[in-house]
Amino acid sequence: MTLTEGSHAFGPGSGRLLVRTGRTGLGRRAGHDLTIEATRWEGTADVGPDPAASSVTLSLDADSLEVREGSGGVMPLTDGDRAEIQRNIRNKVLRTDRHPKITFRSTRVAGTPEDLSVDGDLTIMGVTRPVTVRAAVEGGRLRGGTTIAQTTWGIKPYSALLGTLKLADEVEIVFDLEP
Repeated sequence: MTLTEGSHAFGPGSGRLLVRTGRTGLGRRAGHDLTIEATRWEGTADVGPDPAASSVTLSLDADSLEVREGSGGVMPLTDGDRAEIQRNIRNKVLRTDRHPKITFRSTRVAGTPEDLSVDGDLTIMGVTRPVTVRAAVEGGRLRGGTTIAQTTWGIKPYSALLGTLKLADEVEIVFDLEP
């Protein structure tokens, strides 16, 4: 499969956009490694005759992040836990009332469909920093992602139990799309 030239729209109907978190600290056994899904987002890939003539944009509603899975932990993740985590993400971590959107705009695309590198500007909470996203067409799907450090965007990783349980600074952002 190849990426065809032209403009391609994508969003929740064409794939998934996930954030995976880890935990650290002395109390990490009490917490969960989370898989969080963006449920309202849209993007466009303008594919040119070669990667250098291509571009990608993405915008997601920051308050659309929903906890899908929680692994590890002393106790299983409950629906109440999920709701509390989502409130913390919205109110304490991302402050979605003041920063409702997270955006990405590519600045350079290079490589082949089997090994793409997309450099761009990621804006979270009004702070824009460069990131590199790796992607590849595999089995008729476009899959890839990047790892970011929350503190690079001024985000203080969530902590609980008097700071003994902390969300790891690095989070993984992954996508799986049908181009």
